[in-house]
Amino acid sequence: MVSKSFAPHPSSATGADKPLQASSTASTTTPIRHAFERRVEDVKPVKDDINKLILNYLTTEGYPSAAAKFSKEANLDSQQDEFSVRSRQQIQHSIHLGCIQEAIEALNELEPQVLDKNPSLHFALLRLQLVELIRTCHSTPGGDITPAITFSQEHLAERAASNPDYLEDLERTMALLFFAPDSLEPQLASLVHPDLRRSVADRVNKAILTCQNQRRDAAIRNIVRLRAWAENSARERKKDLPARLDLGLDGNERDDRHESGHEPMIT
Repeated sequence: MVSKSFAPHPSSATGADKPLQASSTASTTTPIRHAFERRVEDVKPVKDDINKLILNYLTTEGYPSAAAKFSKEANLDSQQDEFSVRSRQQIQHSIHLGCIQEAIEALNELEPQVLDKNPSLHFALLRLQLVELIRTCHSTPGGDITPAITFSQEHLAERAASNPDYLEDLERTMALLFFAPDSLEPQLASLVHPDLRRSVADRVNKAILTCQNQRRDAAIRNIVRLRAWAENSARERKKDLPARLDLGLDGNERDDRHESGHEPMIT
């Protein structure tokens, strides 16, 4: 019998049992940039203008030491008297600590007309002082509630009697006397949360600035609000904008956006 010879199958060739690897060419295509982004990059902010914005923020928000140091390093004139900035900072600090009477006295010494012209702010400070008295009552073993009741009668009751909103706020505050601090419902818990101190301190700061004919808010806050409004208006009018726009405040912002495609607006 004649045997047939067969050529070896390609799969049996040397090295043929190794898996074949498809060659790929790395893409070097540069992403197409939106025309709007190119226009933004063409705008070069002036360093001196940026420095003035920073100094304005430090001054308005009440950071006297930082403002003084920065103005010297940036070769800029101070935007407000350092004593005034430091006084505003101290008043805010006292409120943050819960030392409301101390803050009221310092405020009256700095700008006596502020509370006379802002009865709602005056009431907010007095109510916060009542909250602090109640807080002290709860934190002291066998705490006496008499100081809180006396204070409310002497400083808040008459104001509340002529204003329904004040009356509601006073009644809610007095309710703190009847519940343990760790078992408060959200509406009452908000009264003893540090956010209330911060909110009142911010209102006091703005009232002082208004009285001194100064800008109530740091300029950068208004710029950010304006930027947010401009983008929203442009999108409502179907203007040609990129799907996402960076605020430019964070170098990693481009990678941290929401999946919805739009960054959260700051207002």
